[in-house]
Amino acid sequence: MAKGKELLIIFAKVPELGKAKTRLAVDLGDEQTLEVYRELLEHTRRITLPLSQDKIVYYTPYIDTNDQWCNQYYQKALQPEGDLGERMRFAFSQGFAQGYSRICIIGTDCFDLRTEHLEQAFDALQKHNVVLGPSQDGGYYLLGMNQLYSSLFSNKVWGTESVADDTRRDIKQQQLSLRELPTLNDIDNINDLKQSPLGSKYVNKIVE
Repeated sequence: MAKGKELLIIFAKVPELGKAKTRLAVDLGDEQTLEVYRELLEHTRRITLPLSQDKIVYYTPYIDTNDQWCNQYYQKALQPEGDLGERMRFAFSQGFAQGYSRICIIGTDCFDLRTEHLEQAFDALQKHNVVLGPSQDGGYYLLGMNQLYSSLFSNKVWGTESVADDTRRDIKQQQLSLRELPTLNDIDNINDLKQSPLGSKYVNKIVE
């Protein structure tokens, strides 16, 4: 059962050579891409650790029980099969079934994300049904809700620039109240990396 009323879900891939951030690897190479991804994972751990909310890491393709996500502070679970929407819906449904009343989900791609953004998201859910953290590429880096709204996970072309707008449309159709966080940069490809503070570290290693 839930220890508190609020839960942060973190979707993460186990860092393995050639399997993380494949779009970025096209330009940066597998080894440097893995290094970038490890930095993103560590950044995500660092900004989430101070939160008072319960936290759970949903892994793919397997659960790593001995990594930087300390078992004392992070619950651990395995992402099910299915597209991103189906996997997120499952994680939210599990959280609400366990008694949480406010749940947010993030990935591990946003180096611009700060602890304060996460705190703002949970604060917003005390007055709003849904909170959305849009990313510059048209997707989102955070989604939060105060109960399960399944339509937000359906009829989306995941990984495309229409995801955030399609989600806003669903929220409006259901007449739900929405709070949006600042638009931030998700790192999915080489242009995203160049726009990030991480880019300067790797700029000389980028294959033009």
